[in-house]
Amino acid sequence: MTTNAHATGRRAVKAVIPAAGLATRFLPATKAVPKELLPVVDRPVLQYIVEEAAAAGLSDVLLVTGRGKTSMVDHFDRRPDVEQRLEEKGDEARLAAVRRTSELADIYAVRQGEALGLGHAVGCAASHVGDNPFAVLLGDEFVEQDKPLLPDMIDLQARTGGIVLAFMEVAPHETSRYGIASVEPSDLGDDVVKVTGLVEKPSPEEAPSRLAVLGRYILPGSIFEAIANTKPGSGGEIQLTDAMFQLLQDGVPVHGIVYRGHRYDTGMPLGYLQAVVQLASEREDIGEEFRTWLTEFVARGSAAGGSKG
Repeated sequence: MTTNAHATGRRAVKAVIPAAGLATRFLPATKAVPKELLPVVDRPVLQYIVEEAAAAGLSDVLLVTGRGKTSMVDHFDRRPDVEQRLEEKGDEARLAAVRRTSELADIYAVRQGEALGLGHAVGCAASHVGDNPFAVLLGDEFVEQDKPLLPDMIDLQARTGGIVLAFMEVAPHETSRYGIASVEPSDLGDDVVKVTGLVEKPSPEEAPSRLAVLGRYILPGSIFEAIANTKPGSGGEIQLTDAMFQLLQDGVPVHGIVYRGHRYDTGMPLGYLQAVVQLASEREDIGEEFRTWLTEFVARGSAAGGSKG
């Protein structure tokens, strides 16, 4: 396949994770603890996301943080005191798990002084990323480890240049919750589409498709100039969607990959709890016992809260 005029042949090697939000839906839990560090079993949400990036070869990770969120960077630092204690106890499994957090990737951070929108947050990465393609991973969702999404997105962007998005098919009544893409078929591979437009949270009657935008993007360095030229839009914020639409109008190719695996959405309390239950159920160490307890709990009809079984 031949590349187009916008293709650079360069592969994304850096990841940007916007994580400066206030997480008001999780208050008061997130008053002092960043939402990104809420645990899903025994790993924080952010670690799952950094692991996803590292597994795709993105070894340089920039966290776009805000006030009170320095603990996100701390999580990926070494803890010699903890490691020494675990060594003394002979707890090799936990020692390896603690050490692994500091070995996943090179972690950097930049502060977003004001929460002025996703586009503004991504723009904060300009000096770190330069003019190279890069990945953006939203800080409240991740995908199945056994069904990765980023490698195919990175490969596609290196071939075509421009923007590569990720989509999932949603039910018609769910289109009003997401950005929905209008698309055309492409000859670039299974589940790859050409994107012709994006509509923010359309009604089922107005939705151009059932393809909803996931929180994964591979973007060219030219996105930073587009962000700088983007005026505040929905909610008075600088929207990444508006900046991408600028590039689309300028002839930059935009493609999407339809993801067929499972997406864990921890941005809302219900989705967060669902992720905890599903991943706990699948664990080799506690999964069987947890599933047994959960089955008995549901059978007792106690989900409304009563038993402490």
